[in-house]
Order: sequence, then structure tokens, then C-alpha cells
Amino acid sequence: MNKPQPPIIETPRLILRPFTMEDAAAVVRFGSNNRTQELTGDIGIYTIEKAQEIIQEVWLKEYEQYGYARMAVVVKSSNELIGFSGLKHLPELSAPDLGYRFLPDYWGQGVATEAAKAILDWGFKNFDFEKIVAFSFAFNFGSMGVLRKLGFNYLKHNHYPGEQNGITLNWYELQRMNYEEK
Repeated sequence: MNKPQPPIIETPRLILRPFTMEDAAAVVRFGSNNRTQELTGDIGIYTIEKAQEIIQEVWLKEYEQYGYARMAVVVKSSNELIGFSGLKHLPELSAPDLGYRFLPDYWGQGVATEAAKAILDWGFKNFDFEKIVAFSFAFNFGSMGVLRKLGFNYLKHNHYPGEQNGITLNWYELQRMNYEEK
């Protein structure tokens, strides 16, 4: 299967698109939010320079190398970039990682589910993934609810693939055959 180019995906309320360097300020906005960071375990993105580095050296490179990466999520009605949803290549596993992160003002509104479902539809349609995995802190009940709604099954509690930093997460997976039956 040829590697598809990153798409622009529209849902009823959202536009999912590849990040650009012009998105750096918005990446700092959601990447430096304390409420968001306490649920992700990431170190955060606090400067325009760091945001530009992540966009250029991670997301844009992954689009080019794998055909997928985290995607900017924009609210159609306001044109505001509110976070990301997308797939991340995990060399340690034979499956990509579904991830999402949003400004707290958008939590509890179905945005994560809407964006992640669009990513799953696109991912399973355009790639030969047998499964897609996801990870969540055990105390991130909102994220666990999103994963349940999408059909993910809990696997185990362990470190994030490739990391041994003392942080453990719930591991989930969604098999292609189970997703296609929905």
C-alpha cells in the first residue's frame, strides 16, 4: 500500500489537518497548560522555539516518513486550534499510538471522541494496521471514557513503550477486525 499523504479531515465540528510552523503559538497554548500536562506525563511545550522544534523535528518528519502523525484540531466555527489528535509511530510495537490533547475548555464536549474517531477511520482505511494502541493514566477518567466509546480494550498497566522513567500507564488496543464490525 502506498503511503498516503496527511489529509485534511472534516467532522461535523472540527477540521483535522497537518501542523504547520505557523501553529507554534497555539501549540504553546495547549502544550503549556498545567491541567492538560498533569494528565499526559509530558514535560510540556513552553516556548515558541520548542513548539517549532516539535512541529519541524517530530510531526512534520513523521508525516514525511510514515504518512501519519499528530494532527492539528481546529474548531470550524471559530477557526481556533485547540489541540491535537493523531497517530504516532512506535518502533517498539507493531502498531501506532492514537493520541489526543486538548485545551481544558473543550473537555467533556465530545471533541476528543469526534477527532479520534475520524483519525481511526482514516488510519484503518489508508494503512494496513492490524491494531491501533492507546495509553492513558489510570486517573485520566475522561481519556479512558473516550477509549471505551471508541471500542478500545484494556490490556495492562506498564511503562510507555521505550521509556523506563517510573511512569506507568494503562495500555489499550483496538483490533482492526473489531473496529470494522462496529
